[in-house]
Parts: sequence; C-alpha cells; structure tokens
Amino acid sequence: METVESWINKQEFKTTNDVKVPKVIVEQVIGQETAVEVIKKASEQKRHVMLIGEPGTGKSMLARSMAELLPKGELEDVIAYPNPEDPNMPKIRVVPAGKGKNIVNTHKIEAIKRKSQKTSMMMLIVFMIVGFAVIYFIETGNIMVVFYGIIAAAILFWVFWMTMFRGGPMMKKDMVPKLLISCKSDVPPPFIDATGAHAGALLGDIRHDPFQSGGLETPAHERVEIGAIQKANKGVLFIDEINTLRIESQQNLLTALQEKKFSISGQSERSAGAMVKTEPIPCDFILVVAGNLDAVKGMHPALRSRIRGYGYEIYMKSTMPDNDENRKRLVRFVAQEIKNDAKIPHFDKSAVCEIIREAQRRSGRKGQLSLRLRELGGLVRIAGDIAVEIFVKSMPNKEDAMKIVKEKAFVTAENILSAKKIAKSLEQQVADRFIEKGKEYKSFKTTGYEVGAVNGLAVLMADPSMAEYSGVVLPIVAEVTPAGSRSEGKIIATGKLGEIAKEAVQNVSALIKKYTGKDISNYDVHIQFIGTHEGVEGDSASVSIAAAIISAMENVEIDQTIGMTRSLSIRGEVLPVGGVTAKIEAAAESGLKKVLIPKANLSDVLIEEKYRNKIEVIPVETLKDVLSNTLISSVKKEGLLEKLAKLVPKRTELPLPSGA
Repeated sequence: METVESWINKQEFKTTNDVKVPKVIVEQVIGQETAVEVIKKASEQKRHVMLIGEPGTGKSMLARSMAELLPKGELEDVIAYPNPEDPNMPKIRVVPAGKGKNIVNTHKIEAIKRKSQKTSMMMLIVFMIVGFAVIYFIETGNIMVVFYGIIAAAILFWVFWMTMFRGGPMMKKDMVPKLLISCKSDVPPPFIDATGAHAGALLGDIRHDPFQSGGLETPAHERVEIGAIQKANKGVLFIDEINTLRIESQQNLLTALQEKKFSISGQSERSAGAMVKTEPIPCDFILVVAGNLDAVKGMHPALRSRIRGYGYEIYMKSTMPDNDENRKRLVRFVAQEIKNDAKIPHFDKSAVCEIIREAQRRSGRKGQLSLRLRELGGLVRIAGDIAVEIFVKSMPNKEDAMKIVKEKAFVTAENILSAKKIAKSLEQQVADRFIEKGKEYKSFKTTGYEVGAVNGLAVLMADPSMAEYSGVVLPIVAEVTPAGSRSEGKIIATGKLGEIAKEAVQNVSALIKKYTGKDISNYDVHIQFIGTHEGVEGDSASVSIAAAIISAMENVEIDQTIGMTRSLSIRGEVLPVGGVTAKIEAAAESGLKKVLIPKANLSDVLIEEKYRNKIEVIPVETLKDVLSNTLISSVKKEGLLEKLAKLVPKRTELPLPSGA
C-alpha cells in the first residue's frame, strides 16, 4: 500500500465537507462488516446479541442501530389501575400506543367532575345548616343555636372531607389511573441504555411513601415506577459491561427474557418492600449485552446460554487491513464525527492524512488500521477545538467569528499535531514525567559502559480501555555472588516487578548455564528494577535480565547507549513483544541511541517523524545477537559468542514440499 501522503493527494475531496455521511446508523459503523451483517439478521428475526471486544470498537453504535432497523407500529401504552380487592396489587392494562394518555385524561376529567359535584353538595349542606341556625336565631334570639349550627357544620365538613378526599370509600372510586408508559404510534422502537443501572432502575420499583396509614398514604398504583426492561418493550435493551450487573439482577433479567413480562415490586430498603406487587407488565425486548472478553466470566451462565440459544455472539475486530477501501472509511469516519459533534469545522486533506497515520500507529501492526475509533474521535474533537480557538482569535469581532467558524475555518495537520500533545493519556503523562525525572536524577545512564546494568524498556498500561501504550525506560541492575555453602542460590529481586524478575530468572537460568557453563543455583542473583511503580508492565524483561546477569557473571561491560525490549524463550530465541513503537519512542526521548527489538516486530515499528533521526532500531533473533550488540568487545565476549554460536544456531526455513 502506498504512503498515506501520496494516497490522500489522489482523493477527490478537498475537505470532509465534500464527504457523504450515511443517514442510517448501521451504515456508519466502520470496519465491522461481519458484525453489521449479524445485527441486520438479528433485527429482522428479533434475536438477542452479545458483543464482546475492546472499548471504542462500535458496540454501542451497533446496539443503537438495531432499534433503528426494527419495524414501527408495534409500541404499546401501559396503565396502572387501583385494585379495590387488593390495594397492594395494582392492576395493569395494556393499550395501543397513543391511547393511554386519552384514557387517563378521560378519568381525570370524570374525577374532577365528581369531586366538583361532591364539593358543591357538601357546601350546600353546610350553608343550609348555618342558614337555618341564623334564621332560628333571628326568630328566637337564642345565640346558642348559631353556635351549635356552626359546630354541626364543622363536624359534617370533616366527615365529608375524610370520606371523599382522604382515602375513604368515596375517594377510592375517584382514583385516577397512572400512565406508566406513553408512546406515539409513529415513533421508532425505543433504545434503552441500562448500563450501570441498579436493580430498581433496571427492573422497576415501588416508590417509598413516608405516610403508610391514617388515610394519608399515596395509593399503591401511583407509587409504581417502571424500569428499563419495561421501557424497552418492543425495542432494544442495551447493557454494557454486563459483568458489573449483580447476579440477582441477571437472574431477574433472564426471567423477563423468558416470560416477556415482569411484575414490579420493591427492590430496595427505601422502597415499599414486598407488600406491593403489580400484575405482570409486558417487556418483550431484544437484549444486547456488551463488554470486554473478561465480561463473559462475570455473566450468569443461564443468561449467556439464553443468548447463545436464541441469538448471536460477536467478537469485535480491533484492527482492519490498511487498504484503499478502509482508508476511505476512515475519511468518512472523520466526516461523521464532525457532523455528530456539530461544533467543530471540517478537516482538510492534511488533517485527514494525520488521522489515518495515527490510526496506523495505534494499530501497533504494519499494514493495519486501528478500530479503536472512540479515542480517534477524541483527537478529532480536540483538533477541532484548537482550530476554532485560532480562528476566533484571528477575527476582530468574536461573535461574528463564532457564526462563520464552520464555514470559513478548517482543521489542518498542524492542529492535529498540537492536539496530540494536549490529548495525551494519563499513562503517557506519567511516562513523560518518569522519563523527565530519570534524566534529572540520572536514575539511568545513556552514555558509557557498565557491568551488570541494562536499560530495559517497558510500557505503562494501567487501563485496558486505552488503545495506546506509553513507553518508559526501565533500568535493570544485576549482581551475582557465590551462594552459601549449605544452601542453594537464591533469586533476590527488589522493586515492584519482583515476581516478574523471579519468573524471568527461572526461565533464563537454563540458558545461562548453557551459555556460560556455570550453574546458576551455585550463585545468589540480586536483581533490581530501579524506579518502578504501579502500572509498569515488564513481560518482555526476560532477555534484559539475562543480559544483565551474564554481564555480571562474566564481568563484561554493557553499552549504556542501548535500550532493550524483547522476551526470551528457554531455547534462546527472541520472541515478539507488544508496544514496541511506544518503547522505541521512550528510548529516543530518554536520550538512548540504539534499541534492540525482536526481528518479528520490525514491521510493527511506526514511530513519529520527529524520532526517526534520533535513534537506530536493530532487529535481533537470538540471545547471541543481543549480546553481540550490547557487550563491549573483549576476549571474554569473543569466547562467549563463539560458545553461543555453537549452542544456539539461527533458525533455518526449509522449503515446502511441492504441492503443499
């Protein structure tokens, strides 16, 4: 595939304003062709779906598109009625969409009329009693009659109030039903995102009532609150990070899936408890659950079985091939982000070129483009904000500038480069300070030679939701001393990577014995990872540890201008590692001149332009290659390399037999 710079110049658009953006959500999904086909089938057949993959690959977008693909006209309104036979079990009535509001309004009007009639009748009787008392007073002159008349009117008013307005039998006849779900007949099916919802918000709840007796309580049907499963009726219920949902809630969700209806009852200590329970409410929804690969372990087995038996499981792709078609899709992705954001200007060709280059870099593999598009979208928005700020500052009238910013301003490659400096992940910011601090306090050397000291390279990867790796220099120092006469040698590792160090030494102990002729069990091996902290991953430290130990045992100096990153097999072969680009850039930033990487990772190197002339990348295949490039020339080095050449010959690729 040709370079992005030459490819972008051949494209017909001038800015992303010329790029057509699909209106249908499912057509806006990038790089997940198989998942899109499954989603279309699942929508047509109303099947459940489980989407598993890395964050930012389009899981929520696919789920939202299902609601758009479902047929219209099947929605329903749900009404809760008081139950005169059992007040703690409100009745439920389901009517076609749009009719529920009319029914409730009709009940309200009738209730107001009855209340008005009762009030008029009550006031008439009160006035009649008081009037007769006044007339009797005028005729007889007995003032006590008026007093008794007022008392009688007050008692009668209180009796009427309690019977008609404060929960009495007459009042219960005037109770207005509660509209739980109201839909319009011409709207698309609902899409309900229930991610992170507690039990009450997911399954429905009974609202707490502080007044439980004495005629002051709120009727049970008015305290019913619907949950996400009821709102999603005839639509899509989406739950991301399904493993965070409590097992009890997953069991109830399974019941709702099987029965297609679910009764609402109290779900917490603040609700009405188990006393109130409605009749079953329809919840005929399509369930779409999502999460990372570890989310499957936290799922209820029966819930997953239900999805597998009545739906599909999809594993999302995190990269796509770097070809002409997929580059065009990334151009469209940028246009989509601008349209959806509606606050940033369009991108010119140079800016789109930088986004594609960043997608190449974040994929971590040659010939691939990253599909972690949420993070790329964040870069798009930050670059747009920078372009807006620059444009507004250049205009004399700020208000007029904001009105025409989307027409006159454009995002350029310079804005993207500025955004990359601002939009660094927390891990990258920590790594930058780690390197800066190492330079200031000289916790690692970038010049000269030293015995038993290696500049290893590691990555900060505290958050698996991030696609980017952040490289750091990991100084490793080894010291070898004879073991005590009564015990075998010990592996003494300090720092927070102690366990990794011990495992690495155990893995390379056979190699060290094989290469040097010395049994490592006769020595105490002291290893120190200098300045390590939480979040540093050292899975590729085994060859660095081996080099440091061999240097210490043979008393041969190591070149401190070289950084190392690779994993080592027990046969002395250098294995590929992750985050190689981030490690090389960290080495260059730290002042190192060379980096040794596995030959298998050579095609994965996609360092930024500013680092290209700062550092030399050397591919290696075996531990002999490593020591040949790092140990300082001496008689001991030459003898050791000769021994290694005999013990670990390079792998020879045999030709395939004809017809294979």
